[in-house]
Amino acid sequence: MFAALLCTVLFSASAVSARKTTEHIGGTEANFTRLIFAPLLMLLVALSFGPALAGYWHPTLFGLFFLSGAIGFGVGDIALFQAFPLIGSRLTTLIVHCVSVPVAATIEYLWLGTTMTAAQIVCAVIILSGVAVALAPRENLHIKRRDLFKGIGWGLIAAVGQGFGAGVLSRYIYKLAIEMDTLPLDGFHAGITVAVQRMLGGMAFSGLCLLAFRAWLKNRPDSKNIGNLTRRDNQWRPALPWLLATGLAGPALGVTCYQWALLDNPTGVVLPIIAATPLVVIPFAILMKEEKPSWRALIGGVIAVGGVVGMVMMTKAH
Repeated sequence: MFAALLCTVLFSASAVSARKTTEHIGGTEANFTRLIFAPLLMLLVALSFGPALAGYWHPTLFGLFFLSGAIGFGVGDIALFQAFPLIGSRLTTLIVHCVSVPVAATIEYLWLGTTMTAAQIVCAVIILSGVAVALAPRENLHIKRRDLFKGIGWGLIAAVGQGFGAGVLSRYIYKLAIEMDTLPLDGFHAGITVAVQRMLGGMAFSGLCLLAFRAWLKNRPDSKNIGNLTRRDNQWRPALPWLLATGLAGPALGVTCYQWALLDNPTGVVLPIIAATPLVVIPFAILMKEEKPSWRALIGGVIAVGGVVGMVMMTKAH
């Protein structure tokens, strides 16, 4: 549980800095760039442990972790960075970290047969109820209605990427590794190397998408749909500190803790804890003068996090 709680704090810091990053450079560029230096840094950390981590690298497992990263960091985070400038860091994280819970729990039940207790299901419903209250259009009048619905759409795509790619697929790979007896379940060390392998998949997918977007715009410069996914007037100098912050707090340290937590807990339990991220984001968002949420939106966030606390308590009792 400690790893999941630490991940929540790191993801909150990453969300706020990612929102600031998109003010200066495009979302696709931001995601790809942070996935260049973050895995290199963590790879150096992983290699510093020497032969002790040799068992964490296996051809079959690497391919699966690579696919998991392509879905989570690739599809999921490209959508995430498109949602940030539309609806802000608070609403984006609220959608992603809370909606990914039932997505992950449902897929894990259908695919891996992992069940949740009745109390855990009730807590998950409470979480989603809080999200629904906080996302009511009339509670977000400072956002244009079109941008709100587009942002929610991107957020839902990101939630599926988070729930399936980062959550359920990782859990499946861990089960496969245990059966193959190739992955020693040393939480912290495994978290680092798994995070690196997943980031490499995300980096490859994001890079290919960026090249495809640029090639499309070169021949069709007036394309609004693709033009919204990337930009040519990137301001790298002011973006650099925020880019470093979101890269370290998110894909580097945050995902390491995330994979660490998934080693010992079902996805449907880990993700609700991380769903507390939107509440931690709120004071940062206010401090950055990004937005001032209404009381109803705050109450919705409190309800969602109340469900998270209940999930933690029910899990410990179970």
